[in-house]
Amino acid sequence: MLADGPLDVLTGDYLAELTMLILARDRLKDPSLGYARTFLRQMEECLGLALERGVRIVTNAGGLNPARLADAIRELAKQQGLDPAVAHVEGDDLLARRAELGLPEGLLAANAYLGGFGVAECLTAGADVVVTGRITDAALVVGPAAAHFGWGAGDLDALAGAVVAGHVLECGAQATGGNYAFFREHDVTRPGFPIAELHADGSSVITKHPGTGGAVTVGTVTAQLLYETAGSRYPGPDVTARLDTVRLTRQGADRVRIDGVRGEAPPPTLKVGLNRLGGFRNEVVFVLTGLDVEAKAALTRRQLEDALPPADRPAELRWTLARTDHPDAATEETASALLRLTARDQDARRVGRDLGRAAVELALAGYPGFHLAALPGPGAPYGVFTAVSVAAGAVEHTAVLPDGRRVAVTSTAPSATAASATAPSATAPPGARPPGAPLPAEERPASAPPASAPPAAASGPGGGPGPALPEPLPGGPTRRAPLGLVAGARSGDKGGDANLGVWARDEPGWRWLAHTLTVDLLRELLPETAESVVTRHLLPNLRALNFTIAGLLGEGVAAQHRFDPQAKALGEWLRSRHLDIPEALL
Repeated sequence: MLADGPLDVLTGDYLAELTMLILARDRLKDPSLGYARTFLRQMEECLGLALERGVRIVTNAGGLNPARLADAIRELAKQQGLDPAVAHVEGDDLLARRAELGLPEGLLAANAYLGGFGVAECLTAGADVVVTGRITDAALVVGPAAAHFGWGAGDLDALAGAVVAGHVLECGAQATGGNYAFFREHDVTRPGFPIAELHADGSSVITKHPGTGGAVTVGTVTAQLLYETAGSRYPGPDVTARLDTVRLTRQGADRVRIDGVRGEAPPPTLKVGLNRLGGFRNEVVFVLTGLDVEAKAALTRRQLEDALPPADRPAELRWTLARTDHPDAATEETASALLRLTARDQDARRVGRDLGRAAVELALAGYPGFHLAALPGPGAPYGVFTAVSVAAGAVEHTAVLPDGRRVAVTSTAPSATAASATAPSATAPPGARPPGAPLPAEERPASAPPASAPPAAASGPGGGPGPALPEPLPGGPTRRAPLGLVAGARSGDKGGDANLGVWARDEPGWRWLAHTLTVDLLRELLPETAESVVTRHLLPNLRALNFTIAGLLGEGVAAQHRFDPQAKALGEWLRSRHLDIPEALL
């Protein structure tokens, strides 16, 4: 990236929900760890080049130990004969304040999502490298922009524009053709990294260095804007960005302008990610070949469950049959289905070697052709991610400058009292609620799917009516075909919820999609969502729908609740489903 062309700031986003759990386990083994060590190895190769070219580096690779990573960078620089000004941001780690803040016991990590003004303080003080812990991904861009343009807490529209640009950049090549529904339209063998050219009003142009692979198009930028964002309001610690105001305009090859973004006050609370040990799990995969696959699966289940003594039976046994087999197959592998048993329990012993032994002992007494995909191992611990919220003013956001001075970063959020009285947007971030608070009724699991509202009644900003639907397409002949022929999709996870964004490529496609892809139809096309609360959001400027599917991922990615535990391919599954599509669109 540094060698490809000019830059002012190079950002590095290293933290995901799962990463925080991995770093917490590292810190348990060695209190001097807890940061992303890969970043330090990368600095060995490029720190000197960055200093030579005047490129400043901002990264959240500090994870749970930003001060130690900052020290490690200074040590590395000294070994290389360099003398960078290194600063760091802290205050997000709330684990030591668990009882004070009313957080639950048994946590491995508890980190507030900070904003970008701590980064701005460090850069304004002359830092060449800024290391943070858990700040929002977009804050890696908001902070440098605020420092460069001198923005303050009241520059809401500009801050919102930077949040949108930061969201586009945060997943790297996902904005330049990686993980893109229409990937065959571009050479994505080695996509380049995206660049945001930011302006003083918060508008930006997304581009990439000439000669790098991939592409920057309205489509690639739209896909990334829909990734894990949910509704029209995107709340963060510095500003609430209104995604329903985003305008995207092609400005030539590999250049997309983002403007028109409006901002509102941030919520009075900060999202806090909690990681804890959920228990222990194990997995056994049985290979079922040829005929009578369903009967073979039923026999295996009866035999194994009968072989487990009640006292040693795991608390959860989940069976999943993947029909990967084909009739009259030309190879044994394509004639085979996979029966997966996942066991979970608080006691490691119950999902350990006794479970594996019970599976292996069926070899000579089970279904014909019995074999396993791999020999079972011992049970392994799994983590659980949840999100709560705390008052923004209770978090001690601190910038530690290159000279060691500590600067308290004042929260820009309104007080909870003022916010509730004046601004419907002042709510907790998606997926967050106060510690110990029960789930609201609309988020509780139901034994049957709730009746879905018609598209026109979809919730809009502040709980009011949603955006107006476009005029429907006139009637005409239709053809049964995959949705993906006329619509793109991108999906992902937020804790235990799945996010699924779907967009049309032109105005006729949007007029059809907005009226056709209702919550009811989504449930029909994706039967796994039938027991989940599904919320649909309209984003007409992007010609897009965004769905939040509550609880589909159980206790989050580390718990491995389902096949594709991060819902990364949920959108591609939806695009593969067949429905009646107007021939005019095909």
